[in-house]
Amino acid sequence: MAPSGIAATPEKKLGFEFEPSPWGDFFIEYEPKPLQIKLVSQYINYYMDLAAVFNKFKGEDGTFKKDITSQPSGLLSLYNAAHLLIHGEPALEEAISFARHHLELVSSSLKSPLAQQVKRALHRALPRSCKRVETLHYISEYGEEEGHNPVLLELAKLDFNLLQHVHLKELKAITEWWKNIYDHIGLSYIRDRVVESYTWAYVIYYERWFELPRIIIAKMMLLITILDDTYDTHGTIEECRKLYEAVQRWDESAVSLLPEYLKKFYIELLRTFKNIEGEMPVDINYDIAHLKKAVQNNVTGYLQEAEWSHKNYKPRFIDQVNLTSLTVGAPTVCVSMMAGMSDTIMKQALKWTADVPDVVVAAGKIVRLMNDIAAFERGKCNNDVASSVDCYINEYSVTSDVAIARIGALMEDEWRTLNQARFGNRVLLPAMQRIISLASASFIYDNRNDAYTASKHLQKTIEGLFIKPM
Repeated sequence: MAPSGIAATPEKKLGFEFEPSPWGDFFIEYEPKPLQIKLVSQYINYYMDLAAVFNKFKGEDGTFKKDITSQPSGLLSLYNAAHLLIHGEPALEEAISFARHHLELVSSSLKSPLAQQVKRALHRALPRSCKRVETLHYISEYGEEEGHNPVLLELAKLDFNLLQHVHLKELKAITEWWKNIYDHIGLSYIRDRVVESYTWAYVIYYERWFELPRIIIAKMMLLITILDDTYDTHGTIEECRKLYEAVQRWDESAVSLLPEYLKKFYIELLRTFKNIEGEMPVDINYDIAHLKKAVQNNVTGYLQEAEWSHKNYKPRFIDQVNLTSLTVGAPTVCVSMMAGMSDTIMKQALKWTADVPDVVVAAGKIVRLMNDIAAFERGKCNNDVASSVDCYINEYSVTSDVAIARIGALMEDEWRTLNQARFGNRVLLPAMQRIISLASASFIYDNRNDAYTASKHLQKTIEGLFIKPM
């Protein structure tokens, strides 16, 4: 999502530029090779027995059996399953520590594909992984498993390749849309990240029939990235205030409030919303007013960050996190997601998400804190101000290592909040699952890299998802 630090200084920032997109017009011109489809006549009967996971790992005294340490695949299952823990489950905390310790001991002696699966899980447990990226790995590894089903493998590859063609058509269309807007508004200081924005939308909604929420999410991310970069790297405090006022008014007449360089963007912002509303299928009861309000709230947060910076105010850690976990764009993206809900829950899910429930806040905090750690590791630019890591160090007088470790513990707490949400309102479970997938998409900040801003770190993943067929 559009990563954001506390934004804007009293004077226009000069001389700061983001690296250009590595993709340019690639997806406008790219034509994939025709699929070679093999007809498969066999039927596949697939059954999985979901037996109790944890008790089989313990003896009569309630402690973990020693012989499990010689069963790395069982340890891996225990480790992954235990990461679905919620608040107040010390037994599962114990299971994670036990399994992790023993997996680390045996990891260097494991064979493929288990070795790769353990390595990925130790980095990011399966319930927290991006499912579509994990699919890339597992399809290539499944053929190495003893007793694998060749027909099932061929069908999995065919399904992936067919969907890849669907996504390429969308990626071409949104790249053309973005190129027209980018060239028209003429804001050279903004990040050109259309492919990265679509990728984020894709990992939340990859299924064939969810083109509408994919496109809305990607467009919203691009629009709030423009707003974020304006507040964060370019606008004066007075320009930030005027842009806030214009966005709150949400009317073409408000363009007169803005400096000349922002007028075209403001008109495109309003036009994009009108087009989304006008192109909404008649059978989808999506009230775009909630999305407009989410963007307005996003800009309210950006202005608060700018005012803090203008006054040289250093917020408390908790105040910084509470604000920036919203300005990272989570509420806007989550409201966008609701365009994919069924008609039976659309209205309820949209209103619930627009009210920014705990699950949206938790997802936003995970994304924000991972982004802040990546930004801190990368080093501050001249235009940056205090991130959550900086605020924690300043407030508690600790080293960066201690601050990052404690922030990691806070993220762990937010993951438990997300897991807890699965057991809440069952009617809204489809909406919750998509919101949880937003937190899983924070893999974009893995290895303490901000791959949305420094998009070279995401290039291999994008190639695997959209360019290279299975």
